[in-house]
Amino acid sequence: MFKFILYMLVVLTIACASCRQKTTEPEQQPPEDEWPFDPPSTEPLDAFEMNAKIGRGLNFGNALEAPAEGDWGIVIRDEYIQAIADAGFNSIRLPITWPTRSQSTAPFTIDSQFFQRVDHIVETALALGLTVVLNNHHFDELNENPQEHRNWLLALWEQISGHYSDYPDELFFEILNEPHGAFNNNAAIWNQLARDALALIRKTNPYRMVVIGPISWNAIDRIPTLDLPEEDRCLIATFHYYSPFQFTHQGASWAGDDANSWLGTPWMGSPNERKAITDAFDTAVAWAQQHTRPLYLGEFGAYEKADDNSRYRWTDHVARSCEKRGISWTYWEFGAGFGVYDRDKNEWRPLLLKALMP
Repeated sequence: MFKFILYMLVVLTIACASCRQKTTEPEQQPPEDEWPFDPPSTEPLDAFEMNAKIGRGLNFGNALEAPAEGDWGIVIRDEYIQAIADAGFNSIRLPITWPTRSQSTAPFTIDSQFFQRVDHIVETALALGLTVVLNNHHFDELNENPQEHRNWLLALWEQISGHYSDYPDELFFEILNEPHGAFNNNAAIWNQLARDALALIRKTNPYRMVVIGPISWNAIDRIPTLDLPEEDRCLIATFHYYSPFQFTHQGASWAGDDANSWLGTPWMGSPNERKAITDAFDTAVAWAQQHTRPLYLGEFGAYEKADDNSRYRWTDHVARSCEKRGISWTYWEFGAGFGVYDRDKNEWRPLLLKALMP
């Protein structure tokens, strides 16, 4: 009997110890949050439908194309992205000077911390329903000597396209902002380099929308020099528009020595002034219809030293002229010298906002 009681005490002691062990074990951690975005398409997309997702948008100028974010006065804050979405815009264009965030010699590795910064901005915008055009800005070395630096451009896009290959279709790539310099002497050099970069992108992003513009700073009258691969229908042709330049860039320090002499230049919206814009757009549309390509006005804007009423009239006319022709647009820019948003007051500039979002 004594042995039986002793046996039962041992059994109970072991059982209780087991219970105590189970109750002190850490609870199982919940699984990490799932990727909140849809995967990219596994079949070709309609480029015209995707271009419509750009719709009305803003550039985040003077931020990530500066040597370091903040050097040119603006840091992209989440509340700015929220304000853009709340105002009803459809997209942002994110100008980035990738070469200054990478090694300048092979293998041209992009800084991983900078990638994380871009990830945050892109994901914040996508989560708010904004389409994002990820741009490659200010590649001065390439514009000066395309042959010497072509491998740098290709290495950048091999990394960028691989890094973002799992992102949703609402992230677009733009191969190079405003090719100029040596490219202006031979459009064929730019067309071939753009094709080479596109081929690298297509290895990991077969159906992502890619934006390509012409030489001479994406000039609207150079669109006919574009030679896009016919077999690739996931492309959007882009151009920039800042005409008349003496109006849009009056007083701009980077526009040359004559810029101050243009101060006071108005834009009254006369029939001839309006026709100059619509004629240029109609010529671009004719090319786009001939080649069955959607058009995207990646940049347009008038510098802050122009009078507000002229800026309103010009901006409104350009934006409405685009919309009547099915051209998407992103205004240059959010909150710096051309800005539609006053960052000091944390409020929109009402006339410019009305011009863009009537």
